[in-house]
Amino acid sequence: MGDGSIDREAAGLHSLGRSMWWTVPGMTAGVLAVFVGEWVLDGDVPLWARGPAAVALAVEVWACVVLLSRRLALLPVSDPHPGGPPLGRLAIAAGAAVVLAALPLALRDYGLWPVAPALVVAIVATYLPPRRRRLLIAGAVVLAPLPGGVVSLAEGDGELAYATLFPAGLVAFTAWVTLGPLWAWDTARRLHEARRLEAELAVREERLRFAAELHDIQGHHLQVIALKSELAERLVELDPARAAAEMKEVRRLSADALGDTRAVVQGYRRTTLDDEITNATRVLAAAGIDVRTTLDPAAVAPGLTDAARHLLGLVMREATTNVLRHSRAGQARVDYRIEGGLARLRVANDGAEEHPAALEGTGLRSLAERLGAAGGELTWNHDSDRFAVTAVLPAKSPHAPHPPHPTDGAAR
Repeated sequence: MGDGSIDREAAGLHSLGRSMWWTVPGMTAGVLAVFVGEWVLDGDVPLWARGPAAVALAVEVWACVVLLSRRLALLPVSDPHPGGPPLGRLAIAAGAAVVLAALPLALRDYGLWPVAPALVVAIVATYLPPRRRRLLIAGAVVLAPLPGGVVSLAEGDGELAYATLFPAGLVAFTAWVTLGPLWAWDTARRLHEARRLEAELAVREERLRFAAELHDIQGHHLQVIALKSELAERLVELDPARAAAEMKEVRRLSADALGDTRAVVQGYRRTTLDDEITNATRVLAAAGIDVRTTLDPAAVAPGLTDAARHLLGLVMREATTNVLRHSRAGQARVDYRIEGGLARLRVANDGAEEHPAALEGTGLRSLAERLGAAGGELTWNHDSDRFAVTAVLPAKSPHAPHPPHPTDGAAR
């Protein structure tokens, strides 16, 4: 994954976290202010209930916002051992919730009394490990119908169903609404971390692959060189001529080892189209981009020179870099085929920046000159939020055998 993609994800994650700090506590304060505040301002509610409710409402809003803000600082939500809530502030929130529940319940307002207790239950649930969280919410849902049900039965007002079912549903809904955004943030954070680790592992995996290949070559040569050097050392006095021959062989083996090492390094550094398409697909997919490739079977036919494959590989790499650094792509399309004796590579993506100059850069211009010198062409176009790079090169070298001409539509 490119550094640009990682940086964009980190910036987006930071923005999401910042919005969470405002959204979740703000939503809680808003629910209390709208529903309970409307009840406090209702002139039909007795003054003896409105006064204490107003004080309890202010205390409850403060305590809930503080508790939620502290919990947001302790993410992830899935932590099996999160720190517990501050007991003093929790006691204040619970006490205010009792007042805000008892006053409406005394006046048989079965829809309002569970609002504050449901919020406190949801906030406490965010501090608990997953299993205890589920038990708390389930227990609250079971117990929520009891206060309203008892009052309704005692008053005989005929509202038993509403008095029992609504509080239970409100507790479950409040827990879901409160925990949902926290889970979304937690999931986004974990996904970002997984992608960052995947990018690091991909780099380490490539280093290990190269190290293993280098070890295989060097290990064989060095082992033989060590044995022949030891043999030559023993033969110096017994058979100087043979010892000299063995040392000549050691020198030849050393030259072979040096040549093989250079070949490995050159092969490692040399860009090929096949490798770049594979790497691009993996890297773009790791960045969360939907990648679709269309490869013409005829494109692997003999006649496409190593130099041409190298140039097309450089184009593929540059196009992938542009997607990662200069766009917010959600989709990318790679199309590679043989048409009319020409190898065509096209890479397109959405989410391109508005300023084409940032996309073109010096990389594409330099590649355009190199492809032009090889008898090909490199073009790019920017249309709305879509950016496409198209490379065209002769498919055959002048002395390459002519493979059977592919039929139209064979590469679908």
